[in-house]
Amino acid sequence: MGTTKPTGVVQEVLALARDHSLWSPGDRIVVAVSGGPDSVALLHILHEISVVHMPLQLICAHVHHGFRPEESDAEAEEVRHMARKLEVPFEMIRVDVPAYMKESGKGPQEAARELRYAFLHDTAAKWAAQHIAMAHHGDDQAETVLLHLLRGSGPAGLAGMRLTRKEKNVQLIRPLLRMYKADLIEFCKFYNLSYVTDSTNLLSKYRRNAIRLDVLPFLGQYNEQLTPSLNRLAETMAEENDFMEASTLAVYEELVQLDNGRHMFSIASYRKLSVALQRRLIKLILNYLPSDSENLDFRKIETVRLRLLQKRPSTWSLDLGGGAVGVREYDQAVLFDRTQGVMGEWCYGLDVLPISGELELPEAGGILRWQRTSCSDGPNPSNEEEACFDADELALPLTIRSRLPGDTMYVMGLNGRKKVKDIFIDEKIPPSLRPIIPVVCDRSGAILWIPGVRRSVHAAVQKHTSSVIYMSWQRQESSGHR
Repeated sequence: MGTTKPTGVVQEVLALARDHSLWSPGDRIVVAVSGGPDSVALLHILHEISVVHMPLQLICAHVHHGFRPEESDAEAEEVRHMARKLEVPFEMIRVDVPAYMKESGKGPQEAARELRYAFLHDTAAKWAAQHIAMAHHGDDQAETVLLHLLRGSGPAGLAGMRLTRKEKNVQLIRPLLRMYKADLIEFCKFYNLSYVTDSTNLLSKYRRNAIRLDVLPFLGQYNEQLTPSLNRLAETMAEENDFMEASTLAVYEELVQLDNGRHMFSIASYRKLSVALQRRLIKLILNYLPSDSENLDFRKIETVRLRLLQKRPSTWSLDLGGGAVGVREYDQAVLFDRTQGVMGEWCYGLDVLPISGELELPEAGGILRWQRTSCSDGPNPSNEEEACFDADELALPLTIRSRLPGDTMYVMGLNGRKKVKDIFIDEKIPPSLRPIIPVVCDRSGAILWIPGVRRSVHAAVQKHTSSVIYMSWQRQESSGHR
């Protein structure tokens, strides 16, 4: 399905590069060259551009997969000769795909791809290259879109391969993505460029080959323009997916509070979002966490979404794989990495209290501050994050620790003792937050204050109090409001 004359191919690539800023004069580009017609055409097109139109430094990179020893040796020699003729640096690696398959448990295509990309990135780092150029074209794009469609992919998958994307500080570019294989073969023939044919491309046992050899020709009976149609679909979905991603990020910035690795948001606000944004917000947060992203499927995201939409108040926890956990705590949703949570008990001691000072509590994500004043001059507590104590009644040393099982306190304003656990429940403090809330105790172990929650009856400021210890608690959000 050729649409471009051989003499117009270079101009078409130049126009695409200009419209999408694929490179700048003087850039270094690692060109992935297998030896097939697509990559041979790519190397020669970029070489002509570098010589005639703008200075570019090219590095020809070839992977010897070793699947077909004799053919692979011939391909490597062909590519080496081509690079030498064009006076382009040549880099090659021999990889043991079968050994890597056994080690990683991956299939042949996926294993070969991982090793190939690792080599290309290594080569880019060696040469301080800004780009890695791949020879994917419109027919490859049609196959990719159809593969993703058969897997049940969403808009991101239907967008197919992108013209350019950042990966490991290097830009992956696909300058041939808007033309077709027939154009590239015709280009090679017109300029008498030799190329090799990979015999494994004719084996239908590989899924992509089956799509190319069997599925696309079959469906082509019902639409002669199937390949261009799939390419148009990819281009449309890429733009719409970009728009939805930007919209989701805006929603994240507005609704989600990031506090010590916990992504928290109001369920009432979440319910007001469209279904599309509800799903994408969950997916975005899980992408921020070390979740099992390979298994981040529709079913998992939908499970979280539907649980959050349940009308009756409830508290539940869902294991989302890879350490990611989804939790509903009263009217809040929380997604976090359980492997990064506060582990075990923690405790700090204050043997003396200088006139003023502060103590950072990294486990609790905040700072405890204090100052000694006279009763008449000192500030008055305005909220639960502040408390005043009679300095003469305060039994030192003080201990600031995590909550322990069985903790109780004499709450100011209440008769008798109350379990700290029950206080947390009454105050609707989420279970996942309880281990990081500090508990301030005196020398006897009596709980004086739970910052942000309640103050006890101990060391209360009275009419006769002459010296006051004023304390304040300030939470520190690890990455602010996103």
